[in-house]
Amino acid sequence: MGQGQIKKILVANRGEIAIRIFRACTELEIPTVGIYSAEDRGSFHRYKADESYLVGEGKKPIDAYLDIEGIIKIAKSSGANAVHPGYGFLAENEEFARRLEEENIIFIGPTSKHLDMFGDKVKAREQAIKADIPVIPGTDGPVSSMEEVASFGEEHGYPIIIKASLGGGGRGMRIVNSADEVFEAFERARSEAKSAFGSDEVYVEKYINNPKHIEVQILGDTYGNIVHLYERDCSIQRRHQKVVEIAPSISLDDELRHDICEAAVKLAKNISYINAGTVEFLVADGSFYFIEVNPRIQVEHTITEMVTGVDIVHAQIHIANGGNLHEGGSAIPQQESIPLFGYAIQSRVTTEDPLNDFMPDTGKLMVYRSGGGFGVRLDAGNGFQGAVITPYYDSLLVKVSTWGTSFRDAAAKMDRNLQE
Repeated sequence: MGQGQIKKILVANRGEIAIRIFRACTELEIPTVGIYSAEDRGSFHRYKADESYLVGEGKKPIDAYLDIEGIIKIAKSSGANAVHPGYGFLAENEEFARRLEEENIIFIGPTSKHLDMFGDKVKAREQAIKADIPVIPGTDGPVSSMEEVASFGEEHGYPIIIKASLGGGGRGMRIVNSADEVFEAFERARSEAKSAFGSDEVYVEKYINNPKHIEVQILGDTYGNIVHLYERDCSIQRRHQKVVEIAPSISLDDELRHDICEAAVKLAKNISYINAGTVEFLVADGSFYFIEVNPRIQVEHTITEMVTGVDIVHAQIHIANGGNLHEGGSAIPQQESIPLFGYAIQSRVTTEDPLNDFMPDTGKLMVYRSGGGFGVRLDAGNGFQGAVITPYYDSLLVKVSTWGTSFRDAAAKMDRNLQE
């Protein structure tokens, strides 16, 4: 791999994901470049790179890692001809990918065209419809009368949900369980929307009650090869943030698993998707609906690696280096030969205080003790004694991933590790 067109990789990120990528590069004998903000001078990730540089001098802590021109300048001066964005920050930034393309620097991710396509949920939905993938039934645009709402409910069945077109934060939103509730719900949703957003435009969707959140990991190369690495269940969330993830899902039967994974591959093939991505679905009552695509590596990629044996970051670099998914040093098997072995669970250990409305704590870690043992993977950013936890970034300390031949085994290991 080190002999290919990629000579040196800059990781445009921080914390555990930066360290994860540096480790993959070292295994592939590719030199690495790290970046850090002024607030991250003592951060662990900068010392895991072969060389590291201050980025965004004088900028705010978050803005430093969003400094596109500053990152490009460091890449060029250090001789890095490829950039891995990790997740968050600039990972899904179309402008960043395009600027790297202009500077002849390899972006280890999808094309700027795909970033544009999936940066907008309406565009993503259009692609799913083109690929004949099920989407949540909804009106094509705003509805102007309660008769239209009732007609939608009659066609698709209740419950349905009325949403403000310009909505957010749950305002201008009403669940309708029967035709009897249409009038009051329609009037209240419009009234709320008008006062909250200045517009009383509303639209209607089928309401998916208590769904499972299922995501399928995909990989695609420039030769048209697309594979899936099965699914993860990310239904355990707090404030719409994932907390615990499971691979594979224990709530899907084999037929539904096959159909969802094939739908993800079909969508990816339809648009000639390149590199790693995740296709997300809601699943309820034996049916599944497309919701979005995350065109990057995910926080929870670790558990997919544990149940398939595929190193997703190795694969990303191999693909970006012009490699065929099924050939060369980081090749992975053809779809029918990709294993699915056992179960894996990921939990996120953070500095959040449950007695203070889950607000992140800050300060110096005076004592740090981690778990471990057979079938345990720890991905840490600043999880070490003496680390200074600042208020500027994500509260994640370490991702704990456990594996077992059964779900019960994986859960027992997770329980024991979290106790430790």
